[in-house]
Amino acid sequence: MTSSYRINYQLRAHKRDPLIEFIKGLLLTPFVLHAKPRKPVLNSPQVGGHESIDTILATGTGTSNVNQDDRNDYQDEDKPMVDANLQRYLEIMKSVEAMVEEHRRKAVKGVPEHSRLHRIVPSVASFFTPLPLEAAFLVANAKHSIAARRFVPPSFNDIRRILNTAQVMAIAPTLSLITFDGDMTLYDDGTSFTENSPLIPLLITLMRAGLRVAIVTAAGYPGDASKYEERLMGLLRVFDQQKLSEKLLERFYVLGGECNYLFRCGWKKSEVTGESVVGLTYIHPESYQPSDMLAWKHEEIQELLDVAEENLKRSVSAMNLKTMILRKSRAVGIVPIGGTKIAREQLDECVLSTQQRLLEYQQMSGPSKTAIPFCVFNGGNDVFVDIGNKLIGVQVLQTYLGAAPEATVHVGDQFLSTGNDFATRSSCCTLWIISPEETEGVLKELTPLLTIPAEDA
Repeated sequence: MTSSYRINYQLRAHKRDPLIEFIKGLLLTPFVLHAKPRKPVLNSPQVGGHESIDTILATGTGTSNVNQDDRNDYQDEDKPMVDANLQRYLEIMKSVEAMVEEHRRKAVKGVPEHSRLHRIVPSVASFFTPLPLEAAFLVANAKHSIAARRFVPPSFNDIRRILNTAQVMAIAPTLSLITFDGDMTLYDDGTSFTENSPLIPLLITLMRAGLRVAIVTAAGYPGDASKYEERLMGLLRVFDQQKLSEKLLERFYVLGGECNYLFRCGWKKSEVTGESVVGLTYIHPESYQPSDMLAWKHEEIQELLDVAEENLKRSVSAMNLKTMILRKSRAVGIVPIGGTKIAREQLDECVLSTQQRLLEYQQMSGPSKTAIPFCVFNGGNDVFVDIGNKLIGVQVLQTYLGAAPEATVHVGDQFLSTGNDFATRSSCCTLWIISPEETEGVLKELTPLLTIPAEDA
């Protein structure tokens, strides 16, 4: 990447996470000051073999222009350096851990803005549990050798994974509800759950441990269970093959359209064969949606979507994108045609411009109209505007299933401000992953920490 590219795009606020950037900056200091390279082994034609820099410095042989001062450029020994670096990193993570805990105490008193962490990272979200960052760093270091690295400092992904591990450690004893994004979290983008997915036995383990498991997805099919069953066919088929009890199946939910369409898993009669199969049953909104959500008017929803569609068309025309408009009852979006791949920058332009246009529209509408919540997000190769968002979706499930924020965790891949998982940070703990393989990894960290009742084992 060129520096110009970084300045003009990567460093924009919508592509960064301030807390992770803050921690990364802290860890960069000991890396720069103390992580020196090993002593090189140089090829000396005078000797006919390999010489160490110590030999060259002592005898003056070799072709390298090495002088006595160059001794300071290298580490004398390997393991002591690694141990010292690890200790420095752990001290930093322990300090951040203490700052998180102070922020939590201030939040309980109703003044989170008075915390030291808030003063340094003003956009920092809520923390519903402590975060054992020191212990999580040790786990991450064992996997990725962070303290032993001399040329690659602790990265964004290192810190993201450390935060995930710390959150898993903290929430495991009290966890009661775990929610998942769909695409790129449980299965690859645009695909479906397959029977051989390694995530299926892990999800079943979560259910056996008494957890409520829910998929909270942007995919919106009003009241149509068959569409969701098609995407989850492999998962439901394994549920069927293992003859899971109705008690277990009732712990699995799907919430579609961000927050608009709720389905519960269970045994039901097949419309094709008449046999008993595992499927999804639609739950009517009056059973779980709060009154303010039920008060959203159809006419005002359509008017909001009209404004969004107009702006999306304008963006498509301005950037000459090969897309089509897809309009649903509570969503509108653009999807590529002819196998076109849309650049990330163009997708983000559509998202940010549409967000701005809708906010302006709501401000100009006045108090006579309800400010209907919405979500505009970059789906990887498409852009959608949904009525509602996953913040509302998670809150709806928490109320319906009786789960507190500190006992709820959402797993997703879209936690930048142009993603639709971002909003959930205000209502629950989160795990930021980037692929189904990483979801498998965090669940393998979580499941051994859970207790499975004897009757569900």
